[in-house]
Amino acid sequence: MAHNATPRTTLADVAEHAGVSATTASYILNGRGSQMRIKPATEERVRAAAAALHYRPNRSARTLRTSRSATIGLISDHIAGNHASGSLLTGANDTASELNHLMVIGESGGDRVRETRLIQAMIDAGVDGMVYATLGASQVRVPGSLTGIRTVLLNCEDELADVPSVIPDDFGGGRTAARCLLDAGIREGIHIVGANPEMTQTAGPRRAAGIEMELAASGSRAAGVVPCDWSVAGAFEAVSAWLIAGGAPQGLICMNDRVGLGAYEALAEHGLRVPDDVSVVAFDGSELAGWLRPSLATVAIPFHQLGATAVRLLLDPEPPHGLTTLPMSLQTGASVRRPPAPIPNGAAGLGRMGRC
Repeated sequence: MAHNATPRTTLADVAEHAGVSATTASYILNGRGSQMRIKPATEERVRAAAAALHYRPNRSARTLRTSRSATIGLISDHIAGNHASGSLLTGANDTASELNHLMVIGESGGDRVRETRLIQAMIDAGVDGMVYATLGASQVRVPGSLTGIRTVLLNCEDELADVPSVIPDDFGGGRTAARCLLDAGIREGIHIVGANPEMTQTAGPRRAAGIEMELAASGSRAAGVVPCDWSVAGAFEAVSAWLIAGGAPQGLICMNDRVGLGAYEALAEHGLRVPDDVSVVAFDGSELAGWLRPSLATVAIPFHQLGATAVRLLLDPEPPHGLTTLPMSLQTGASVRRPPAPIPNGAAGLGRMGRC
C-alpha cells in the first residue's frame, strides 16, 4: 500500500499558528521585521511557530521573489582524493553554510569542454556566483562562460581580468623557509630542491624568490638548485644523482612535503642523517610532514582559510579587487638542527634556541 507523503508546512500554516497574517510572517522570516516596524514580541511568536512546525522556506519561490537562489557554485580542476583540495572545499563549504548558502561543487578534471558544461549547468540552476579554483597555485584565463557572472578565483589568478583572487603568500612562505635555516645558523650549502613543474604555476618561482631575498638580506645565498618534479620518486632520483655527483648540502629547502620525503630517502641511502648532517624544510603543511621521522619542518599553506575567504569575498556586496594573499606559517618539526649556543659576553648569537 502506498503511503501519502507528509504535507509540507507552508507560510500560511506558520502565520495561522502565530495568529498573524501571512504577509507579517513573511516579513519576519525574511529578516524584514524591524524594517517593517513589527513588534519584537510578534517576531518572537512567529519564529517560535516556524520552529514548532519545522517550517522550511520554499527555495524556488524565494528565488522568484528575490532573483537570488542562496546557492553558489564551485568549479575546480581536481578536487577528489587530495588533502589540500579537501581542506579548500571544507573551508568554502563551511563558510557558505555559515552565510546561509548552499554550495554546488563540480570537478572538470582539467577538461575544458566538461568545465564549460559544468559552468553552464550551474548558471542554468541560478547560482548567485561562482568560485573558480585550481589545486595548484597558477595563472589562468577566466573561462568566457563566466562572463557577466559574479566570480572569485581561488588559488589562482588572471592578470588580464578584473576578478578578485585569493592566493597563498608563496613569496612570504619562501622567506619563512629560508629564515628557518638561517635561525639554525645554516648559511652555507643551502640548496633548493624542485623546479617549477609547469610554466603556468606560480608557487615555485615565488617561493624561490622569497628564499633568495631572505638569504641575501642575511648576507647569504642559495648554493644551487636540484631540479626535479614535485613527487617522491622524482625527488629521490634527483637528490640521489646529485649526491653521487658530489653534492654536499648543509640545508635543503624542498618545494613541497613529497619532495621532502624523497630527499629524506635519498639522504638516508647515502648515509646522511636528518638533521644531524643535513637540515630539511619544505612547503605544504600536509599530514605527511608529521608522519616522517624526524618530523618535517614545513611552511603550511592555509587551505581551509583560502576556501573560506573566497566564499566571503564572493558574497561580499563590495569585494576588494585584485589579489588577496594569505600568510603561510611555519609548522614546527625536528628536521632542522638546533642552532649553536649563543656567543657569550653579549656578542650577537647566530639564532634562537629550539627547532623550526
